Amino acid sequence: MGSKRCTVAELVQEQWGDHRPGLWFEERVLTHHQVAAGAAARAALLADLLPPGAEPHLGVLLDNTPEYPLWLSGAALAGAAVAGINPTRRGPELARDILHTECRVLVTERAHLPLLDGLELPGVRLLVTDTKAYEELLAPYEGARPDPSKATPGSRLLLYFTSGSTGAPKAAICSQGRLAAAGWSLVDHFGVRADDVHYVCMPMFHGNAVLADWAPALAAGAGVALRRRFSASGFLGDVRAFGATYFTYVGRAVQYILATPARADDRDNPLRTGFGTEAGAVDAAAFEERFGVRLVEGYGSSEGGAAIQRTPGTPAGAIGRAAPGNDLAVVDPMSGAQCPPAVLGSDGRLLNGRDAIGELVNRAPSPFEGYWRNPEAERARERDGWYWTGDLFFRDADGFLYFAGRTDDRLRVDSENLAAAMIENILARYGDAAAVAVYAVPDPVAGDQVMATLALRDGAVFDPARFDAFLLAQADLGTKMAPRFVRVVERMPITATNKIHRVGLRREGFRCTDPVWWRPPGETTYRRLGAEDVAGLEAEYRARGREELLAR
Repeated sequence: MGSKRCTVAELVQEQWGDHRPGLWFEERVLTHHQVAAGAAARAALLADLLPPGAEPHLGVLLDNTPEYPLWLSGAALAGAAVAGINPTRRGPELARDILHTECRVLVTERAHLPLLDGLELPGVRLLVTDTKAYEELLAPYEGARPDPSKATPGSRLLLYFTSGSTGAPKAAICSQGRLAAAGWSLVDHFGVRADDVHYVCMPMFHGNAVLADWAPALAAGAGVALRRRFSASGFLGDVRAFGATYFTYVGRAVQYILATPARADDRDNPLRTGFGTEAGAVDAAAFEERFGVRLVEGYGSSEGGAAIQRTPGTPAGAIGRAAPGNDLAVVDPMSGAQCPPAVLGSDGRLLNGRDAIGELVNRAPSPFEGYWRNPEAERARERDGWYWTGDLFFRDADGFLYFAGRTDDRLRVDSENLAAAMIENILARYGDAAAVAVYAVPDPVAGDQVMATLALRDGAVFDPARFDAFLLAQADLGTKMAPRFVRVVERMPITATNKIHRVGLRREGFRCTDPVWWRPPGETTYRRLGAEDVAGLEAEYRARGREELLAR
């Protein structure tokens, strides 16, 4: 491992002359030197393709193929920035992402060309990587050597889109210095070695795969193994074939891996660590028991404004304490006052969630570098000298922090504020549930009502009486928390990053094609929601002037 370079371009240059295997993809293997050479060629090509005076931005619309890290590395050498384009976006939304980030070059592959059909992308040069024309375009630059002199620590390197659940996705800026520092931080935290292999199975258009998987591998001189798209059934085979020692995850990826058939030799694998978010304490323990691999739950806002670090002695269910350089507090988002410490029962359940849950803020100067061309969103993030994460947490008496959901997943039922994640944690105990999502639907009069979607385990059938009895047995289920509506699906809808597609669930509400049970006001049991019920509800919303809320 070399000295701690402060730009990604310098880290790319350090690969030059290293002839160890460094990049695996399916049957293809590149050495570290070949990766550096490929990056240099793409940097030289990019310098000729970018118009003079234009923003040095390129879009990358690719699966996890070798071209993705090659273009990240090439952009670093060229002093340019990569906008990771999400292939699950469609039509005008996809065009908006490309044009908003002012991409002059768009790198894609033949499989994604249908996504671009009919889109107006003026001034955008298209490069299709798996074509003869691309090979011929790149060939004259193949003798280039990596030169990091065009990059500084402040050079923009990433424009990566954050969630669009509350509007159009925002393109967060990440500089070369911040990405290199993030890589080195994880190298130190996990003891990453040059002979490690990082398995990148999360999509590289997302910050998790680049900041938490690719960057520490690059900093340590470790290898990278790519999976085109995440596959639960292919996970263990890939890990063994590539000799992977480390991987990252987001959303429900761990749950999907655990849902694959168990085998007697599951522990026969080279993995040391998995690092990610939202696996949950139960699934993390099950993963370690089955595969012999410890999962480390971490927290870092996508924009880099706040981070939590797990340390020895962190209680089960907690994320950890504030990482060095962070001054984190849990505050009431209306008053800015700190929330009181959590009161936890002997079983670890939160007893005062109404008072203890608040928004996590960083009161220290943060490394947040802003959003591309979005000053309004920047002002919402940085208010009163604090960085507001948009995430709900609570803190115990010893200062350990626990994730409680997103601020846009907060519900207001009968004037009481509730966190969807807390209700989800309770409903997840229901024995027939394989996955749970909780979200708000508008109340006909004021505020919200609680709606839950359940994906059942194989062979299970929803029994409303059994579910009702389960709810009554949960001592920590507050009187406002029980779902008014329960939707049952065969498979939970997810995004490209394996997170539950809450936006779609909220938008459809109880007016969906899946079976929905509901507990009408004044009734104590669930019954099937029928067409007449829906018509009656719509009439009630209409009479009170709130029908338009159902379509939001």
